[in-house]
Amino acid sequence: MEEKEKDKKIQDFGQVVLENNKKHGKIHLMTIIGEIEGHDVLPASSKSTKYEHILPQLASIEDNEEIDGVLFLMNTVGGDVSAGLALAEMIASMSKPTVSLVLGDSHSIGVPLAVSTDYSFIAPTATMIIHPVRMNGTIIGAPQTFDYFKMIQDRIVRFISSHSKVSEDELEKMMMNTGILTKDLGTILVGQEAVDKGLVNGVGGIKEAFAKMQELMNEKGKEHD
Repeated sequence: MEEKEKDKKIQDFGQVVLENNKKHGKIHLMTIIGEIEGHDVLPASSKSTKYEHILPQLASIEDNEEIDGVLFLMNTVGGDVSAGLALAEMIASMSKPTVSLVLGDSHSIGVPLAVSTDYSFIAPTATMIIHPVRMNGTIIGAPQTFDYFKMIQDRIVRFISSHSKVSEDELEKMMMNTGILTKDLGTILVGQEAVDKGLVNGVGGIKEAFAKMQELMNEKGKEHD
């Protein structure tokens, strides 16, 4: 019965508690994949991460004394800015050790999500894209819309800068870069480039992510001894 519930949790939410590592405690594994779904429901054919599912899960993990750390596996094209920032702020505010691993992509609002953890990894071939805020739909009043975009963009830039080693000026330069994306503005960083820029802490995979997770959990355990 317990195994069926675990399988259902993986199927429904992409989550599982890794309990075999008795020496270092329990790690809750969460995935952030596809598009970050916000206030609008995406088509059934789209892979998505629903923030209304993740927020209560994170609150439950924070309140669960049996969970010692959270590992986030990320492969996202971005999505709803408000929902993405809400998730990033929630992750950043957790008291339990957190580690992120970007495996495929962490584009757009996926960048704040990747840097919101205590330590971040990126796979050698994974990419991060930093670009200006975009909006679909009807725009009423160009000056007002520009001011609104600037306000949203400033929020994103401040968050990324405060959770990484990149300055706000450098982030804005990468956002407005015209030399990489032929029909758009922005910067693509692959693997080590994201580390060199100071966005991500290190290049690695699941082995490195587990090792860092265990290190952080051990440090947290010593604080309570």
